[in-house]
Amino acid sequence: MRATRCPAAPTYPADPAPPIPETLAYSLTLPAALASAALARATTREVLRAHGLADMLDPALQAVGELAAVASQFTESSNYYLTLRYRFSTLRLIAYDSHPRHTSPHLATACDTRRRAALRVLACVCRACDGTWGFGEAREPGGGTRMWATLPRASAAAYGAP
Repeated sequence: MRATRCPAAPTYPADPAPPIPETLAYSLTLPAALASAALARATTREVLRAHGLADMLDPALQAVGELAAVASQFTESSNYYLTLRYRFSTLRLIAYDSHPRHTSPHLATACDTRRRAALRVLACVCRACDGTWGFGEAREPGGGTRMWATLPRASAAAYGAP
């Protein structure tokens, strides 16, 4: 019997350019555990520093911590998904959890009220940074809920300044 060789994989040279804000695009799958919010913040801190966005650290870390904590609390699976993107001078944070939208209007209203209350700090951070936040049905095939926050760089860099 003759051995068949695996074809050689194409070689892609590593991009020698250092990370810049416009190349920030990360996705994480995190366990639905209380410690995951700290892991999400630590990852975000390093990613923002590496991409030259350290001036956005305070509001970004607060926003990521809130999104991660609420996703951990609401998801019905063993994990949830977090994305970090920087486009058009704005940091975009999205968390997806598996908690489905309720078909009963009464239950949907109660659940939305509970989620909105859990995201109070996120709302304050986004308002202070002229950003946006919200949640709604995830459009992905797995369903669930999508929560997001946007933080424009100019106002986020001035966050907390007198």
